[in-house]
Amino acid sequence: MSQDKVPVTAAVRVLRQHKAAFTDHLYEYEEHGGTTVSARELGVDEHAVVKTLVMEDDAKRPLVVLMHGDREVSTKNLARLIGVKTIVPCTPDTANKHSGYIVGGTSPFGTRKAMPVYMEQTIAELPRIYINGGKRGYLVGLDPRVVLDILRPTLVNVAI
Repeated sequence: MSQDKVPVTAAVRVLRQHKAAFTDHLYEYEEHGGTTVSARELGVDEHAVVKTLVMEDDAKRPLVVLMHGDREVSTKNLARLIGVKTIVPCTPDTANKHSGYIVGGTSPFGTRKAMPVYMEQTIAELPRIYINGGKRGYLVGLDPRVVLDILRPTLVNVAI
């Protein structure tokens, strides 16, 4: 892959600023394809592809949830864990406003607004993860410790 095709997004700038080691992975984006498509295109286990979900609580406060590609978030368990009544996924427009990214290209790094980040605990146990680099069709591969060091997420157990 030639370097001139690799996008320089807000996420990439944050990773470079922190001198984080990461690899670039471009693939053909498919609308509504999700992590199934990116895992297939990259030839990796979907469990190691981490989706970045922008959600909000009952007071409309945004938050980010990092979840394995092959799992869903129990919003009921997450709400109970953080002490709010409900948590719901944001609409695409609302998610775009909070993150500064277009849905399908949302990275937890370099978001427009600082938001609390919750990460499924078992992601930290993986040797390598693939997470959105801030553009549709672009993932970065890195050690999950990079996420822990830069984002300081709250580790949770809310996968279903």
